[in-house]
Amino acid sequence: MLYPQRLGQFTREHADTVAALLCGLLLLFGWFALHLGWLGLAFLLLPAAYIIGGYESAREGLTTLFKEKELDVDLLMIVAAIGAASLGLWRREYHLIIDGAILILIFAISGALEGYAMARTERSIRSLMSLTPDTARVLLQGREEEIPIAQLKVGDEIVVKPGELIPTDGIILSGYSTLNQAAITGESLPVEKTVGAEVFAGTLNGYGALQIKVHKPAQSSLIQRVIRLVEQAKTEAPPSQEFIDRFEKGYAKVIVVAGILLATLPPFLWGWDWETTIYRALTFLVVASPCALMAAIMPTLLSGIANGARQGILFKNGAQLEKIGKVRAIAFDKTGTLTTGQVQVFQVFSTSKYTQQDVLKAAAIVESYSEHSIGKAIVQAAGETVRVFSARRSAFAKRSVGAASRREGKAVPVESKLLNPKGDLDLVDAIQVQAIPGQGIVGIAQEQQIIVGNAVFVQQYVTNLPEELRKKAQSWEQQGKTVVWVAQKGKRAGAQGGRGAEVMGVIALADEVRAEAAATITRLKKLGVEQIVMLTGDNQETAHSVAKTVGIDRVYAQLLPEDKLNIIRRLQQQYQTVAMVGDGINDAPALAQASVGIAMGVSGSDVALETADIVLMADRLEKTAVAMHLGRRSQLIVKQNIVVALSFIMLLLVSNFLGNINLPIGVIGHEGSTVLVTLSGLRLLK
Repeated sequence: MLYPQRLGQFTREHADTVAALLCGLLLLFGWFALHLGWLGLAFLLLPAAYIIGGYESAREGLTTLFKEKELDVDLLMIVAAIGAASLGLWRREYHLIIDGAILILIFAISGALEGYAMARTERSIRSLMSLTPDTARVLLQGREEEIPIAQLKVGDEIVVKPGELIPTDGIILSGYSTLNQAAITGESLPVEKTVGAEVFAGTLNGYGALQIKVHKPAQSSLIQRVIRLVEQAKTEAPPSQEFIDRFEKGYAKVIVVAGILLATLPPFLWGWDWETTIYRALTFLVVASPCALMAAIMPTLLSGIANGARQGILFKNGAQLEKIGKVRAIAFDKTGTLTTGQVQVFQVFSTSKYTQQDVLKAAAIVESYSEHSIGKAIVQAAGETVRVFSARRSAFAKRSVGAASRREGKAVPVESKLLNPKGDLDLVDAIQVQAIPGQGIVGIAQEQQIIVGNAVFVQQYVTNLPEELRKKAQSWEQQGKTVVWVAQKGKRAGAQGGRGAEVMGVIALADEVRAEAAATITRLKKLGVEQIVMLTGDNQETAHSVAKTVGIDRVYAQLLPEDKLNIIRRLQQQYQTVAMVGDGINDAPALAQASVGIAMGVSGSDVALETADIVLMADRLEKTAVAMHLGRRSQLIVKQNIVVALSFIMLLLVSNFLGNINLPIGVIGHEGSTVLVTLSGLRLLK
């Protein structure tokens, strides 16, 4: 029983190949029978070859004709083959029946080869589907229980053992391991992960057991979004393919009309005999069909999408692979894109009325409500400063308490009011917190309004900026640091008149430039990008410092989200096709406006990821150049394919008109060019 099952499975999986083989065998035996004069056997075998080899093409052609009212290339091939057979029976020149059968055989072989070629791309894309397990091991009341992935809820705690695939995105609660993220992000080396780190579905756990908390629905995981987008990319035809599809529909009608004219006019115009006329008309139907032209684009683009996915570059559809190959100008966001986005507090400078700790805590109170990297850095620095301060006070207190206890016989406890019992930063709640993208954030805490932001923003609330702080801020900015001003308004501020708030101090933050940024910019220039610019909401000095480091000459600083949008529009007027690379919410409008929006996949906000056309899964900036190289290479291959397809069609048409080819040679030339073009497109898989 096992062998019939395997045979049936093989037949289903390779139906085109089996049909082509049977067609070839029947054709061979039919030709042999015809050669021996066994006409009865030949007329039994050859029609069977026609039916088995041409059934699928005839079915598809007739379906297109009756349902869509359009002529199909498959139908033209069948008409040509049946016409050749009919001509052979009419003239009793049975070799024409063989010619028609050869046409069907070569068409069937071509279809099987194209199917295998496209299946290779399909397998490369569908390999993503096998990256997630079907079940997850969930902790329920201290016991492990396996449940389907679809039943996971936000807040569930799952256990992943060494060597297992991560079932869904989550945050590590306990454990330490290395994860192979190559299938998702394209990173070749395993990445170390420990408590607090985010893990992605489809990545392979290393040697350590992990306890993970689900922080988003399973269907919203990174790998599921990738799968949905890749599936969408397969079904959405890019503009060039849509043009070819429209062209093919009109072209097929032209072929039929021209074929009818060629089958009727030559005997009257040039004195051809009817046999030659009909034979040339049938050959014309074959060689003029645009099969190779139809295969010139989609195999190439699907191969490029599959190649990009293997390298951690997600093209949302084939149109974006086309467009990035035409990019003439590209704009980069600074923070989180050209830099790592891991901003750290470099130095704090306060006025005489406040301490550095006061400045950090005031800023941290409102920045704790912000998702911006600068806000997170300030909150982190405030916590570290308070813990160090508390540790020093505790050590001093122990010495003081020891002396006091010796004198008075009792201990006096000393605590930091900023730390909670766990030793973490204890911030008061703020109300009416409002973040203004690209400028700053304000909020009210303990009846005092706290203002944190750049100098222009803070000046809206204060009478003046202290000269000493101005000089310090200017010095930091010249060094490429980002400067944040902190002010407050309330009873303690004591400001009278004017805008009512006073400056507490300034905070300098530094963001490390990505190690690969300069090399990426250099490679983009070598690829022929005419203009590379940097867009940032940061100050001029910091922006120019980073730009100089990475090799960008044109800088736009102190921008609001709408400013970035307007600059992209101006670039498009000058360079037409413009790419934008960003990661934040404030980049979303510019990403949407750009001809090609490219988002950083790990550090990027959900808004940026949804808006962008291309996602760099591992935040590896150098993949921008790889994506552009793929796009330009795909454009080159598509152009080569179109030239090859049109050249073959023209050559075969001229040869047919001059009488230098017969029907089988025409079929070989036509189908050979189609297979050649398809295989050419698959070069992008490497």
